[in-house]
Amino acid sequence: MTELLPNDELLFEVETPLGFRVRTTVGYWEIITTVKHPVMRGREADIRLTLTNPDEIRISKSDSTVYLFYRVDGKRRWVCAVTKQVGDEGFLITAYRASNIKEGTRLWPK
Repeated sequence: MTELLPNDELLFEVETPLGFRVRTTVGYWEIITTVKHPVMRGREADIRLTLTNPDEIRISKSDSTVYLFYRVDGKRRWVCAVTKQVGDEGFLITAYRASNIKEGTRLWPK
């Protein structure tokens, strides 16, 4: 995995139930919460919990190194954390609220 840029500090790094670690930086989280999904601003703890204790994990239909971690977030809503695995490490691609779980092979729980 590439080294962090000096001006981009680590926001969090957690171990997933699949046995690889996922991290994101302060700068990248800012992009997620200002450009991609502003509704996720202030929900870093929810994403950490989704990655460490998900209700379900699916593998992407289009990329076998991309995983979708889901955790219930209210009635008929989910928090989804999308990650990419590179070896035994990974990084957060994006995070959002969803009204349903996307198709793809369910990996966890079995």
